[in-house]
Amino acid sequence: MSVSIGIGNVVKKYGDLTIIPDLSAYIKNGEFFTLLGPSGCGKTTLLRMIAGFNSIEGGTIKFDEEVINDIPAQKRNIGMVFQSYAIFPHLTVRQNVEYGLKIRKVPKDKMKDRIDEILKVVKIDEYQDRLPERLSGGQQQRVALARAIVIHPQVLLMDEPLSNLDAKLRIEMRSAIRDVQKQVGITTVYVTHDQEEALAISDRIAVMKQGIIQQIGSPQDIYARPYNAFVSTFIGHSNLFFGTIKKQGDVPTVVFSNGYQVSMPNLVDTVTEGQKAVISVRPEEFSLNEEGLECEIISRTFLGKYTNYFLRFPDGMVLDNQPSIEYSQDLGHVDRIFGVGEKIRLRPNPNKINVFTEDLERSLIKDVKKYDE
Repeated sequence: MSVSIGIGNVVKKYGDLTIIPDLSAYIKNGEFFTLLGPSGCGKTTLLRMIAGFNSIEGGTIKFDEEVINDIPAQKRNIGMVFQSYAIFPHLTVRQNVEYGLKIRKVPKDKMKDRIDEILKVVKIDEYQDRLPERLSGGQQQRVALARAIVIHPQVLLMDEPLSNLDAKLRIEMRSAIRDVQKQVGITTVYVTHDQEEALAISDRIAVMKQGIIQQIGSPQDIYARPYNAFVSTFIGHSNLFFGTIKKQGDVPTVVFSNGYQVSMPNLVDTVTEGQKAVISVRPEEFSLNEEGLECEIISRTFLGKYTNYFLRFPDGMVLDNQPSIEYSQDLGHVDRIFGVGEKIRLRPNPNKINVFTEDLERSLIKDVKKYDE
């Protein structure tokens, strides 16, 4: 039976170096919960704390109501899938999957039934007599997944399990993992730095930076309404512009630094006249409009259904150190592709754009939450 996971004010240190200063989260029973963030943000460290591989210097981790801080890893009843498949090369698929059951001394008749069932669930029953060397990377990962689940763990932990696969196989395997997890109904904590993977596979996502959770929410909420500019730029791509708030009349307005204005009735009531802000617009949230923001195309990339344009705006409009300013053009709704050097005008969609405080740390859109619990 799976469990909920309560993480309360946990701290992780290595000597004088603090990796996780004070982190709390609640993972629901049976959900697919992803820890997402750049390399070195502490996501694998937190996963290893849940597994029992890393010590906990402060706070508590609970499975349901049981504190597991001092329970050894081998007694926590978890299944683990690693980046390297960690399957035994000298054992067949079936022998690999049954290994954990033998360690637990499961009776042979029950063992056979469990293995038969899980091999079908992960769709490798036809390969059960093969050695790993005769399997593709995706098939080997399915073996690792089957071996982790067959022991009926309370929690499944997955650490960058798809990073060694090519792009096409990653897409196939993330769907397979999602399907298996829902079929089995096991609480799963998944670590990745791949934003697209996290969006495609998760019930909820915790975005991490420097050992601190920036936001927890559904993939849809985090993408559409990020809590701060880090989440906005890490999940997908966002263009960031300088702006100010104008409060004349009943509906507040955001004003770009060149004077272009967008009415924003969904701003929080606490915004003030003249308040400095940062405006976030995703590439697909622009549309061509003769009254929009003027910019120049400096390069373009053809992507089949879309063309991505890389743009130059007037000095002082955009925040420094952005990799690029982009506009994504849906080729199904246009007459032509624009050339490098052309000037175009783009209108931001007021229902989609996000507005943050000047320090980039908090959304100024109503009802945007840091934690959805």
